[in-house]
Formats: sequence, C-alpha cells, structure tokens
Amino acid sequence: MDEISFDDFLKVDVRVGRVLRAEPYPEARKPAIKLWIDFGAEVGEKKTSAQITDHYSPEGLIGQHVMAVVNFPPRQIGKFMSEVLVLGFSDPQGKIVLARPDADVPVGGRLH
Repeated sequence: MDEISFDDFLKVDVRVGRVLRAEPYPEARKPAIKLWIDFGAEVGEKKTSAQITDHYSPEGLIGQHVMAVVNFPPRQIGKFMSEVLVLGFSDPQGKIVLARPDADVPVGGRLH
C-alpha cells in the first residue's frame, strides 16, 4: 500500500449528496445506473454513472444520500459525461455497496 501525506488527503474533496434522478444506463459496457446528485449550493448538481445494479435500482436511489469525490476532472463513460466518483465497497461477491453516512447530514457536507 502506497502512503500519502495528510496534505494529499486534504486535496480529495469527498461530499455527501442526495440523488435527485436515476436512470438505467443500458449502453454501458457493464450494467450501470446514471445518477444526478445534489451536492448543495457550493458544488451544485453533478452527474455520474455507477456500476451498482446488483444492490440498487434507479427508483430505489431517488432521495438517498451518497458520498462522492467531487473534484476529479470529468470523465467520458461511453456517451455519458461523469462529473463525480460515487464511493462504495465490494461485498464478498465483488458487487458494489455504496458508502453512505449512517445519520442525516446536510447535503454538501464535506468528509473530515
């Protein structure tokens, strides 16, 4: 495992957002869901695609909190421009489980 400095860690802007809209992304190489997420006034609404179809449905994600890195440059994912990286962990079968706060926190709140 490579070590990073605390200053390097502080450069990564991880925020909590609320999913406003979610749609299947059938054009993706691997099954994915397109997400539009509200990160509050400072960051605004951002979109992404996430390979989370094993544990989540688009309709079940609406209104849910998610955590994402919001300061990576946009990345083209097929025909969709991804603006943030939603965070998650692999379950024992390698399927992604979203990283989310376990209590209500304000939209746009930054990870400390």
